[in-house]
Amino acid sequence: QVQLVESGGGLVQPGGSLRLSCAASGFTFSRYTMAWFRQAPGNQREFVALASTNAGANYASFARGRFTISRDDANAVLYLQMNNLKPEDTAVYYCRAMGSDYWGQGTEVTVSS
Repeated sequence: QVQLVESGGGLVQPGGSLRLSCAASGFTFSRYTMAWFRQAPGNQREFVALASTNAGANYASFARGRFTISRDDANAVLYLQMNNLKPEDTAVYYCRAMGSDYWGQGTEVTVSS
């Protein structure tokens, strides 16, 4: 059974940091490009960052320079380090195995003073 379980969300003040994790099981994690998406209230889900199977990374423009995606293939975990958070980063963050229908249930991030 495929599972993607996100964690690490919460309430943080503007300028703060959070590290999201996505624990994967039930499929060969190392063979998939993995990505983070987010969805703010009233908005469509949008791409945040991806980590390819060769450890390359790609970022949405709003994430570049503030967010860092990484992966631990040995333990099947995807990470998203988010620094200098802004109120507009408030959203539910999801991980996804690209090219599949595998999505996590999301972890909520709220950036507010």
